[in-house]
Amino acid sequence: MLLAIAAIVIGLLVLVLSADRFVEAAAALAHHFGVSTLLIGMVILGFGTSAPELTVSVISAVEGRPALALGNAFGSNIANIALILGVVALLKPVPVHSQVIRRELPILAVVTVLVLWQIYDGILSQWDAAGLLIVFAGVMLWSVVRGRGNHADTLTEEVNQQLARLDRSPKWAAAWLVLGLLLLIGSSRLLVWGAVTIAQLFGVSDLIIGLTVVAIGTSLPELAASIAATRKGENDIAVGNVVGSNLFNTLAVIGLAGVIEPIEVPPEALSRDWPFMVGLTLAVFVFGYGKGREGVINRWEGALLLASFVGYTGFLIIQQQGA
Repeated sequence: MLLAIAAIVIGLLVLVLSADRFVEAAAALAHHFGVSTLLIGMVILGFGTSAPELTVSVISAVEGRPALALGNAFGSNIANIALILGVVALLKPVPVHSQVIRRELPILAVVTVLVLWQIYDGILSQWDAAGLLIVFAGVMLWSVVRGRGNHADTLTEEVNQQLARLDRSPKWAAAWLVLGLLLLIGSSRLLVWGAVTIAQLFGVSDLIIGLTVVAIGTSLPELAASIAATRKGENDIAVGNVVGSNLFNTLAVIGLAGVIEPIEVPPEALSRDWPFMVGLTLAVFVFGYGKGREGVINRWEGALLLASFVGYTGFLIIQQQGA
């Protein structure tokens, strides 16, 4: 068991560090080759922090553990909102004023409902998963096309500031892009092996392991990126990391895992985890739009989000012990 615990700790550590380098290298290389700031912000920085979830879910599906992949995606979405936005808002109230992000919040709510429709029969087939990937491609194309007409958007300005700090040579970026990807894959395999081993020893389901240990671990890059962005006053990047990551997890991570291996959906994922994820998404929708004011996720709302995460995690533990 000690070996499995060590595998989880080392796997998570390498996963987080390699994901950070991988995203930074990808952004620097894209900037060097003239890729638009908007595309870098939305695709590489926004979705790139979900690289751990993607690699872990793909490895899980390849190794015949699709429930772990589903739990990782759902659990990461929950952690992104309740844990990350909760912590960030407690540190500093987070205004939400980027038009790009405010357009993406309703899309996130819609695709969250779409997933329910796909898995309501208890299975996510390969055709269902392919549909999610097609929707993801459509959302990406729509976002980029719409964003081109809003050059003064605050998200674009903040990404420009972030790119200006990435003083990296193309050779450095190319080397870390390759090395970071290899480390992501290797650390993901190590993490999945350790998590599955622990689950088997204690009789914990793959879904629970994915919702807790794996989900929290793979959400660490979003937590670090959002805290750093908030300290620098880059509020839209902080919120954008969460919204972009949840879109990516819901469509691309679940979709890719389901294309590799059909996912049998446990009943509790429908009755417990999906409703909680929807509730959190709606909460961010309300906080982000505000009522008669610019949307702000204040400290009280941050505390509420964080308390809900603690309560949900505690409920999972108690429920598992009673099983």
